[in-house]
Amino acid sequence: FVDQPSLFEQLMLSTKWGNLVNISTVGDLNEQICSGSISDMILVQEALQERRIGEIAAQIFQKKDTKIVLVAGPSSSGKTTFSHRLAIQLRSFGLRPHIISMDDYFVNREQTPIDIDGNYNYEVFEALDIDLFNDDMLDLLDGERIEMPQFDFKAGKRVYKGRFLQLGKEDILIIEGIHGLNPRTSEELPKENIFKIYISCMTSLNIDEHNRIPSTDARLLRRMVRDARTRGNSAQHTFELWPKVRLGEDMNIFPYQDDADAVFNSVLIYELAVIKQFAEPLLFNVRQNEPAYYEAKRLLKFLEYFVGVDTAAVPTNSLLREFVGGGCFHA
Repeated sequence: FVDQPSLFEQLMLSTKWGNLVNISTVGDLNEQICSGSISDMILVQEALQERRIGEIAAQIFQKKDTKIVLVAGPSSSGKTTFSHRLAIQLRSFGLRPHIISMDDYFVNREQTPIDIDGNYNYEVFEALDIDLFNDDMLDLLDGERIEMPQFDFKAGKRVYKGRFLQLGKEDILIIEGIHGLNPRTSEELPKENIFKIYISCMTSLNIDEHNRIPSTDARLLRRMVRDARTRGNSAQHTFELWPKVRLGEDMNIFPYQDDADAVFNSVLIYELAVIKQFAEPLLFNVRQNEPAYYEAKRLLKFLEYFVGVDTAAVPTNSLLREFVGGGCFHA
């Protein structure tokens, strides 16, 4: 057993949020959906998350030397939308945030490590040009004007498209990537300039009084729905990738989660009722002769517990919009 007080605190906070709207089980959620009070509950949940993001922004603002905010978390934890919402909160404090994806510092494809199946492995730390990243960050901290890279996934290399950046007194960087908490990522940077955030997906909702909902199932369904919408991936393809994704998290993310200055739980208590309508058609398309058939059947049975909710009541800035679409932020 490893004590993780920060994660536990945020899980208990989410449980408290559920109690505020009188929801602790799927049955409670379904009752509110059927009674027609779901819209108010959604707004309360979104307001509670926004307040937490505001609290983290206040922490960053109060740490006066902070110039680089590193945001890390496992797959489908909502890092992109969180970064945009954090940027808006920081602007309310008079700061000028700039969002950067650590993916733009991938090495060129011919230098990318290969996994045991012969595929490019973008999950490992060695897939990043960490020397270039640290050099650029140090130049920015010294007040220099630099041209920021952008990784072209189609061409498999970094390109430069005239995006120049120079940090002034009120400027701050929000850098999102799975290796953000790894001490090797920022080992050359002054610690007083760094603020680290770990974003996770820890569901506090229970199926009933005795059975919890695994957070990994919630993240898997998030990813399945998002990748089908943005990349055209089938559910079978997502199932095939998932073990490698989980292995990468165990190696590169979870060991460093206790090093964060702040933790954010991205789970919304109502989200599976919304994701249900997007996930079920994908899961039904997994055929009996495919390896993931029984896993797809398990998730279909799980989703039967939920009464579905339309996306119309979900705000456009919700973290859930990163997965189901219709959001106001662009990656």
